[in-house]
Amino acid sequence: MKKILLGFYLSIVTLGVFAQVNDGDAAYKQEIQTFLDQWHDDAANTRWSYFDKMAKNAVYIGTDKTELWTRDAFRIWAKPFFDRRSAWTFKAIKRNIYLSEDKTFIWFDELLNTQMGICQASGVLRKTERGFEIEHYQLSIAVPNEVANEVTKTIKDFEAKPAAK
Repeated sequence: MKKILLGFYLSIVTLGVFAQVNDGDAAYKQEIQTFLDQWHDDAANTRWSYFDKMAKNAVYIGTDKTELWTRDAFRIWAKPFFDRRSAWTFKAIKRNIYLSEDKTFIWFDELLNTQMGICQASGVLRKTERGFEIEHYQLSIAVPNEVANEVTKTIKDFEAKPAAK
């Protein structure tokens, strides 16, 4: 009987510790969600703090094949957009967050509602003494498989024109 009670007690303690670890991850992931939502909101409201959330050597890859920037180059490119009342508006529809074992590196993917329609993005964050920093972000337009051939043909036709080269 003592062995059964001991086994039962150990099971409850183990489940309690496991639940605390998961609760900790859930709270940490919520911090990350809030940080990313705030980052997108900074762009929507043209707050220059948008760029402060990016690491000094961050990379941003946009939807066009020419859009590969460091943070500072991206800031220069985006200035005309940030001089307006709104730069771009990305609202997360769904986001998956993954953590390194020590929780200092975070990678994520997100489905976004944007002015371009539905987009997908992925990124890498790093937890620093200052807080989270975006190290890498890549945005792409989500093309439904049913229209992919048509979109591909349009791109090929466009790139075949002399002005596109």
